Amino acid sequence: MPTPAAPSAEHGPAHDSVFLRACRHEPVEHTPVWFMRQAGRSLPEYLKVREGIAMLDSCMRPELVKEITLQPVRRHKVDAAIFFSDIVVPLKAIGIDVDIKPGVGPVIADPIRTAADLQRLRPLEPDDVPYITEAVGLLVAELGATPLIGFAGAPYTLASYLVEGGPSKNHERTKAMMYGAPELWAELVDRLAVITAGFLKVQIEAGVSAVQLFDSWVGSLAPDDYRRSVMPASTKVFDAVADLGVPRIHFGVGTGELLGLMGEAGADVVGVDWRVPLNVASLRVGPGKALQGNLDPAVLFAPTKVVETKAREVLHAANALGTSGHIFNLGHGVLPSMDPDALTRLVAFVHEASAR
Repeated sequence: MPTPAAPSAEHGPAHDSVFLRACRHEPVEHTPVWFMRQAGRSLPEYLKVREGIAMLDSCMRPELVKEITLQPVRRHKVDAAIFFSDIVVPLKAIGIDVDIKPGVGPVIADPIRTAADLQRLRPLEPDDVPYITEAVGLLVAELGATPLIGFAGAPYTLASYLVEGGPSKNHERTKAMMYGAPELWAELVDRLAVITAGFLKVQIEAGVSAVQLFDSWVGSLAPDDYRRSVMPASTKVFDAVADLGVPRIHFGVGTGELLGLMGEAGADVVGVDWRVPLNVASLRVGPGKALQGNLDPAVLFAPTKVVETKAREVLHAANALGTSGHIFNLGHGVLPSMDPDALTRLVAFVHEASAR
C-alpha cells in the first residue's frame, strides 16, 4: 500500500515550531537547538539498535531509520530531528558501488575519472529510494509538531569522494580534475546536482520540514575556485527546491572565507562552524539569511560551567545581530565519544538562557 501523501511543510503541524520560525526570521520564545550527528554513535541506544547492521543497510530500513532519528529527540528534547541517512545513499541507489567502511568512511570501488565514467551518474528517481519515502512518512506521523530536517551531500563533497575513491586530506585528484579538466569537472558536478536535487525532492515530497546541504570538504577551496567551479552546481540544487516551501540550509566545514558565497548560492540559512563568531559571520553572509551554529564540539568535553559560558557567548553574538534568525547548533557534528548527558544539559541551558 502506498504511503499517504504528507501535508505540505507550509501547512503541516510543524509550521509554527520555533525551529521553522527562526529559519524564517520570525519571533521565537527561545532559540531553537538541534545538533548535527545528534542521531548516532554518541548514544548507547543507537549502538544497540545498529549492532551487526552495516551503515548503508541501516539507512534502507524504514523502521530502524525512524527509531534512530527519534532517539535524540526523546533524550535531548531538541527542537528538530535530523533524518538518519548518509550522503552517499543516493549514489548507492543509482548503482554506484560504494560502501562505508568503519573507521574510514565512504569508499568507491571504481572511482569517476573519465568522461566515460560519467555515464554511470544517472538522475535519481523516487522509485530508486522507496525506503526514504517510507521512513520520512513514518517519522512525520510520529514527530507531529517537531520538524524533520532532510539532507543531502553537496556536489563538491560527493565529487571528491567519487574522484578520490574515498576520504582525502588534500583532495589532490579532485582539484587536478577541477583545474586540469574543467569541462569534465563541470559535467561531473552538474550531474551530481541533479542527483542531489532529486534526493532532496523525494524527502520534501514525503514531508520533511527543511533541508540541509552538507558540503563537508568545500572548505578546502579558495573563494575564486568556489565561485567558478562549485557554486553553479550548488545553486542548481537550491534552485531546484526553491518553490517547494521548505527552508534551505547550507553548511560546510572550514568555510569562513566562503560564507558570503554560500549564502549567495541560494540558502535561506547558512551554517557557521566554530572558527568564525556569529556576528562576524553575519557581516560576511549579508542581510536576509538566518544563521545556524556555532559552538565548538570539543567544548562539550569541558566542565558544565565552561560549556554554559561558551554557549552563552554564542547566544550573545547572535543577540548582537538584533534578529530572531538564529538556530543554535554545534560548529560541526556531535563527536562519537561525547557524553550524551552533556548534550541534554546544553539543550536545557540554551532554552533557559535564551527565553524571551
